[in-house]
Amino acid sequence: MTNSGHDKDEKAGGKFGFKLFSPILAGATLRERLIGCVGALIGIGLTGLVCALVFGADASLPLIVAPIGASAVLLFAVPASPLAQPWSIVGGNSISALVGVTVVYFVKDPMIATGIAVSFAILAMSLTRSLHPPGGAAALTAVIGGAAVARAGFWFPLIPVAVNSAILVAIGLVFHRLAGRQYPHRPAAAPINTHKTEDKPATARVGFDARDIDAALAGLNETLDIDRADLDALLREVELQALMRQRGDMACADIMSRDVITVTVDATPEKARALLLDHDLRTLPVIGPEGRLAGTVGLRELAASQPGNALPVSPAARAKPGDRAIGLLPRLTDGVAHAVVVIDEDERVVGIISQTDLLATLARSLSLIPAPDMVQGGQGI
Repeated sequence: MTNSGHDKDEKAGGKFGFKLFSPILAGATLRERLIGCVGALIGIGLTGLVCALVFGADASLPLIVAPIGASAVLLFAVPASPLAQPWSIVGGNSISALVGVTVVYFVKDPMIATGIAVSFAILAMSLTRSLHPPGGAAALTAVIGGAAVARAGFWFPLIPVAVNSAILVAIGLVFHRLAGRQYPHRPAAAPINTHKTEDKPATARVGFDARDIDAALAGLNETLDIDRADLDALLREVELQALMRQRGDMACADIMSRDVITVTVDATPEKARALLLDHDLRTLPVIGPEGRLAGTVGLRELAASQPGNALPVSPAARAKPGDRAIGLLPRLTDGVAHAVVVIDEDERVVGIISQTDLLATLARSLSLIPAPDMVQGGQGI
């Protein structure tokens, strides 16, 4: 067998091996799934241990209820899901268990009670914004949980369901922080107009908006397990990645200004203002004592500075010479940054890219796209 054939077999084998762990959910990786496994191991183990220490080994109730296992799957495998947030876990499980106990109190036929309990649990969770799939199991457990649950009566939603849920969430908060994950999940912030006018932010004036997202969801006739704000942010990121793929061959080094006007961190505000006005600029990189970038200063910061104060330095938007120029688009259209400072490996300034530089690049890029009437038979002329 030739080397090329051997390489092809290795690639095919590797691809097949990877498919064994191919995630169903977007964004999931084998590493994330392994972290979820470790989290569930720790979460369920500690929840049972804590309950055993608190209630004792001979408690009349189970130390941990089955729905907590399903809650652990959501909490550690898909922590960004709206269904896996702290209130969804604690509220969804506890409220559903309360619904189940209440149904059992009024409906004595278990076959009828099971359906009513799960149905009403979904309604209760929806009304309290605590929808959590394991809540259905909590309601069902309250109906068919046996003698121990029946003896507990209306204490069952509190002990052990609410206690189990609260302990699991507390463990999840610590675990995700140690694992470098964000939990509870914070939906993507909606873009705001920093100029305090009623216009939409520049990034939201073109392309799709919330009405288009709602229309698309209605057209799909599906309920997606993702927050609308996250969906909006995801779609805008998809647009940016598509633009970078199609027009992302230009690096920051190709379009940056190299003769950069800078100011030192110990300069006076008056000197910085004079440089900005003399060179008709909006942003100056501020150089620290070791020649490294310390931040930026602009007319906005200088306007708020009092006479005799030190130079007001703001954090700088930064990039490397090899970064894709199109990738600067979000930072230069957020209404805050007017320029991105290009630095080398030692954080020394090698260039600067302004909004005008990027606009000229985009205009040039668009001019290279043939007009529709210049294309015949699928090929440009």
